[in-house]
This record gives sequence, C-alpha cells and structure tokens, in this order.
Amino acid sequence: MRIMLMGVFSYLLPLTSYLFVSCSDWNDHYESLASEAGSDLTLWQTIQQHPELSDFSEVLSRTKVFKYHKVTEVSYADLLDGAQTFTVLAPVNGTFNKDSVLSLLSTSKGDSMVVRSFIGNHLSYNQVANVEKPTEFFLLNSKRATIGNNQTMGVALQASNIRAKGGILHILQNTLPYRYNIYEILLNDPRYDRIGAQLSSYDKDEFNPTQSVEGGMVDGEQIYVDSVFIERNRMLEHIGLIADEDSTYMMVVPTNEEWTRVWQEAMDHFRYDKTVEDGDSLQRFWANYSLLSDAIYSRSIQASPEDSLITYYYTRRYPQYHVFHKPFAAGGILYGSTATDYSNGTLYTTDRWPFTPEMTYNRELKTEGEHVDLMVDYAQCSYTTRKHVADSVSENEYLVITPRTATTNWTMTFKVENTLAADYDICAVILPANVYNPDAQLKPCKFQVEINYVDENGRQQTYNAGNEKFTNDPTRVDTVVVAENFRLPVCNYNQTNMKFTVKLKCSITARETSGYSREMFLDCIYLRPKNNKQ
Repeated sequence: MRIMLMGVFSYLLPLTSYLFVSCSDWNDHYESLASEAGSDLTLWQTIQQHPELSDFSEVLSRTKVFKYHKVTEVSYADLLDGAQTFTVLAPVNGTFNKDSVLSLLSTSKGDSMVVRSFIGNHLSYNQVANVEKPTEFFLLNSKRATIGNNQTMGVALQASNIRAKGGILHILQNTLPYRYNIYEILLNDPRYDRIGAQLSSYDKDEFNPTQSVEGGMVDGEQIYVDSVFIERNRMLEHIGLIADEDSTYMMVVPTNEEWTRVWQEAMDHFRYDKTVEDGDSLQRFWANYSLLSDAIYSRSIQASPEDSLITYYYTRRYPQYHVFHKPFAAGGILYGSTATDYSNGTLYTTDRWPFTPEMTYNRELKTEGEHVDLMVDYAQCSYTTRKHVADSVSENEYLVITPRTATTNWTMTFKVENTLAADYDICAVILPANVYNPDAQLKPCKFQVEINYVDENGRQQTYNAGNEKFTNDPTRVDTVVVAENFRLPVCNYNQTNMKFTVKLKCSITARETSGYSREMFLDCIYLRPKNNKQ
C-alpha cells in the first residue's frame, strides 16, 4: 500500500489561522493552563524525560522539515525545542516499527512521507487538553481528531496533560490511526486504483516565482537561488478538492471493472482528429473530467441531499444537467451503493455506474439563432434579433432572416460548438411568423441544408442531406429534423475553430413564391444526442 507523497507544509499556513480562530474559546483556556504549570523544560526536553518514548524521540530527531518540496536542515526535534507551541500525542515504544519508519527517511521524499503519515498524525499546532468532554482539533497533517475522556480517536492515554514550555504532551498506549481522505483511498485501495491512477497523473509541482528567491540574470533570464514549487492537481481543481481536509464531499465511484467500461465509453466520445495538437492528452483529460465532475458533490452547497444533489457546475440556465433528484431512493444515483466514511467525506461504492452519457457529458447542443457571433457567413439577406418570452422559445430570443428582395434565395451558415464523436439528430427549430405579428400570413419556408465536418484525419467532409428540400409547419414551433442519426466521427470539444457547421439555404423557385415565405424565424440549430445502444 502506497503512502501519499503530499507535502504537509502546503496545508499549514491556511490551516493554522483557521484553527486559532475557530477554537479560540478553549484554546485560550489551555494556553493559560500551560503557562500556570511553569515548566522550564521544552516539549523536546520533556519527551526525553520519558524513556518509553525513546523510539518516537529518535524519529523526531532524524526527520527533517519538508518545506516547499525541499528538505530543510531543521528537524522536528528542533521545532519542539523552539518557540512554537504544539500538542504532542506520543506513542510508546513497541507500538510502531521504528526501523521501517527510519528506513523510509532515506528515500527522496521520505521526510515528507513520514511527516504526512506518522509525525504529522501525532502533532498539532493547537494546545488541547484531556478533559471529560471530547474536543475536536486538527493534526499537523490537517486531519481532524478528537481528545477527551482519557482517549483520542479510540486510543487510550497512558498519561496526559503533561505541561511543558511550548505546549502539552500526551502519552498514547498505541499509535493514532491514519484516516485516509477520499483522494488517498482512491490511490491506495485496489478496488479504485485505476481511477486513482488517472487522477494522480495530473499531480504537478508548479514553480512559484513570487515565493522564490531571485538571484542574478543570465542571458537575459532570471535565475533563482531558491526555487519554490507548489503542489497542484489540474483535474481536482476542476472537479472538487477531494485531497483537502477542510471541506467535506460525497462521491459516487465504481469499482475498477465498471470504471474501465465507462471510461472507454467516454474516451470514444472525446476522440479528436489527427490534426489537433495533443489530441490524445485532451481526449484523456475530458474523458476523466466528464465522468468525475458529476460524481463529486460538496456538502457545503447542498440544500437537502436527500432530495437532490448538485455539482459545482449546476446552473438554473440548464436545470436538466448537474443535478440528481432523490439520490437515495430506488432509481437514484446512490441507491444500492455502499457508503464508507473517510476523513473528508463519504465514498459511495457501486458495481454499476448510475449515469448514462446523455445524463452527463453527451449533452444537447444548441446554436441559438440570436447568437450572431456563431454565425459564420450569410448571403442575399439581412437579419435581426428579437425577444419573445415564452416556454416554447429557447432563451426567449430568436433570429429573423429576411431576403434581400422578395424573390432572392439566401444562405446562412452557423457553427455548433463542443460536438462529440457521437450520433445526433440535427435539427432546425423554426418559429411561426405570428410570434412577432399576430396578423401575419402563415406560410412555410422551404430550405436545403449543408453539413460540414471533418473526418479522423481532419479532412473536410460535406453532407448535403440527400439534396432534400425541407419545409416547416408554419402554424407552430416546428423542430425540423434535417439529418437523423448523423454520425460525427471525431469530437470538436472545447475548440475554437469551425470544424462543424450547418448551412441553411432558402430554396424556393419563382413560381413557388406565392405559396412559401422566404422569411425565416429561426430559434436555433439543435443537435439532439442519440443513444443507439441495443
């Protein structure tokens, strides 16, 4: 089982200020108790007075502070012998394998690993005493803990409330259990390690010039004599900070076999053409993002988790996405799952992924007619946008396309963004003329369609819808399907180019002028995803 390689000092600065504010009522009391004890011994000296703590003492003296991803010359013995204040929860000899811990220190990030999983699990910046009523506090590794009634986190206290200059010492009859957070369990539990491997691949140490120490200039470039790196995870920053201890989350997660199935399904949808730079990396990123962004829920933004769960991406503009109603009821996304609590939330394990692509990432796509920035070109016409507040009008606006003369046929081309490699019904939603003028003559428009897209090699392809001429029903809001089950071989997700366009071409002959209208009231171009699985 792996131990997390996360630098504990990335948590300390924000955590420390939070702790002393949130716990000030009882913290001030314990600080006064410590000063009343009047011990002249530091915490480090006090620990050395107890021979049953010699193993713990040796680990403290040989473990160096790991700051900004670098080993310093300062040991944890030095810290406990200094001016900072701590609570020390010291396990007695024989309760941990000292040799294994010390051997870990010889590895490249051993000090950080030992701090995170062992020393940081037995120290706190808070001064907390053993009293009858349990008190919650944070450990140095930012894990939550409680102490009171002669035990902490289920471990009995052999001795407690030993006052020293610089804090309080409690002697434990065993080591404190290390509680994984959600991210750590995904990395370490073999049931989920394929998800964990995907997530950890986005861990990155990012150079921070504002905290680094500048040296001179060489060939016009700034040189740093002390470079500071901050640990980041590009994926977690988008989907939820499940490695942090100061928030609580709910996450639904499949076991490895089911994850492999749904991940490959997502990868198939996010396949880019060969001309897209870093297409393979983009494919993997968006496949992971699309699956996990709807599987993680911050407890802090839930109004009533029993009624519905929303993700960070939920908006009232698109209320059908990123919200899951009655999650614990039959048919809900958490129904039948197994709940397990971890240090920063609850994991709901399932053998069957409760989402379909159409519920999450394979969404309806619309180019609103009034969004003229998505208009590629137009000819032989003019246009204007109008508002009309009604449930039947998408976004409460539409586009009026007016021919240049009463007998000219016009063309207008729109791009559709964020298409996936998927099957769609491609539609034009057309409004009746009386949406604007109640007395208007209701005549259909006749038009043809040209669909432009690219193949796997990035080569431009054109589909003319079989040269069919389409007409709308002029008496209602009409969704005209111009291409049914149309397969896009590659995606164009999160790209800014025009690899997928739909051209509308008015197609009315001179002798048909009296029976048709060359004016069109276009609500939107609409791509409706199709689930063609049997």
